[in-house]
Amino acid sequence: MTEKKQPAVIYCRVSDTKQKTEGHGLESQEVRCVEYAKSKGYEVVATYKDDASGGDLKRPQSEEMLKFLRANRRVPHVIIIEDISRLARDTRIWMWFRDELAKTNSILECPSFQFGDTSEAWLMEMMSVNFAEYHRLKNAEQTRNRMWGRMMNGYWVFKAPIGLKYEKVGAHGKLLVRDEPVASILQEALERYADGRLQTLSEVKRFLEAQPDFPKDTKQGEVRIQRVREWLTQVLYAGYIERPDWNIDLREGQHDGIISLHTYRRIQDRLSGRKTNMAKAAVRKDLREEMPLRGFVLCGDCERPLTGGKSKGRNKYYIYYECHNKECVSHRKSIRKADIEKEFEMLLATAKPTQKLFDLVHAMLTDIWERHGERLTEKRRALRQQVRDVEAKIDTLVDRTLEATSETLIKRYEERLRDLELEKAALLEESNLPAEPRDTLKRTYRTAMEFLSNPLKLWSSPRFEDKRAVLRLTFADQLKYKRNEGFRTANFSLPFKLLGDFSTLENRMVPRTGLKPLFRCLSRRGVQRAQNLCQGCPAGSARRGRSW
Repeated sequence: MTEKKQPAVIYCRVSDTKQKTEGHGLESQEVRCVEYAKSKGYEVVATYKDDASGGDLKRPQSEEMLKFLRANRRVPHVIIIEDISRLARDTRIWMWFRDELAKTNSILECPSFQFGDTSEAWLMEMMSVNFAEYHRLKNAEQTRNRMWGRMMNGYWVFKAPIGLKYEKVGAHGKLLVRDEPVASILQEALERYADGRLQTLSEVKRFLEAQPDFPKDTKQGEVRIQRVREWLTQVLYAGYIERPDWNIDLREGQHDGIISLHTYRRIQDRLSGRKTNMAKAAVRKDLREEMPLRGFVLCGDCERPLTGGKSKGRNKYYIYYECHNKECVSHRKSIRKADIEKEFEMLLATAKPTQKLFDLVHAMLTDIWERHGERLTEKRRALRQQVRDVEAKIDTLVDRTLEATSETLIKRYEERLRDLELEKAALLEESNLPAEPRDTLKRTYRTAMEFLSNPLKLWSSPRFEDKRAVLRLTFADQLKYKRNEGFRTANFSLPFKLLGDFSTLENRMVPRTGLKPLFRCLSRRGVQRAQNLCQGCPAGSARRGRSW
């Protein structure tokens, strides 16, 4: 009759998933344990492999092993581990495992260690466990110190955020680089929010969800709103790093950001509710191409946004704008879409400057462009002074923080210090811009000049996004419309206000003080260009023969 072999269970462990997938630690442990079982004449009935820290108690495979042993406690099993540190690297966890294994009548064995019941064997066992725990804590301490030192040098050491990835770059080692096409999509979303083209977090969310190449958080293709806020506040995208819980203050990173620090600051200003000179035209889910003015035009009686809808006629649907405020005198009184949009186009047409005035502005921009280097030198001098002023504020605030005893006051000081450090970093970044323009005058100002020359042209675009952009760029505030009277006085954005001021100046006599204050920025050559352009206008005729 064949003698029944002693059943044995093998347990192997590595510290993380990366060691499991890329290394061969589990395989080598298993081979050694199998050879040990053969030498002892054991029959291996199960093998359990974990990829978790030796300082963690909750490990899926170790729990499965204990369930198996509890279910078969009538038959004593031998538990084979390759080393003491594979079962646990924490004294309390080791003692817990020993108690649980004793309850299942299991025997613990190891190829490199002899367990026993004597006091000497117990001493050696606990010394080995203590050394394993010491090595775990020492490794964690060394790893943390090296990570801290690398962050002090401007390198990010944690998981790369979406839009960035790690690559080996020369002497830098692993460095954050752009992860395309996600980086470009995220860059556009961040810049749109900073500029006000996307007004709310929900708009950013919907913009990202509409991009097929952008990774989604759910199977339904949704991006979670809390993730959007994380991306908007992530300073890594500006090329800087910060980790307050590791005592790493804001500092310039070694990687290139996908947005500028100036853009990042504008995003934070908008998130904190700081005032921005920008009209709000939020993109709602119920907005449709048929009603581009919805949400932007206010009722002239109650100053609440006009809404609207469709009304079915005999042969087709008709679209109307109306006020839904029950307390308003214009409640549910319809305004035909054709009427209000025709009046809006007439209002928009008043923002179009004359060709002569437009050429004058173009000449001024050309002259300013040519004097870029001179202006940049002056600007850098001013920026250096601003940096010194901010540094003085930081020093003063640090002294106050050291003297403060209130936790609330200290926290407020620390928040203000971070804002000042961010401001200082932005000023330094701006002062280090290249002396030469990054692009040509034509390509830099082409889109803006085309829009300023005729905003009605962009409004006529079939794209719904273009129409909403016209609303935000042309007006500083939302428009007010009163039934049977039309639009109230519009508050145009700054560029159109300036063009309007020049247009008014064209149609009246030049004051005795002259036009020097308006054209201080022009050089002698730029003045000559402007003078030539104004020869045919009343202002130019009045000025002919007089010095500029």
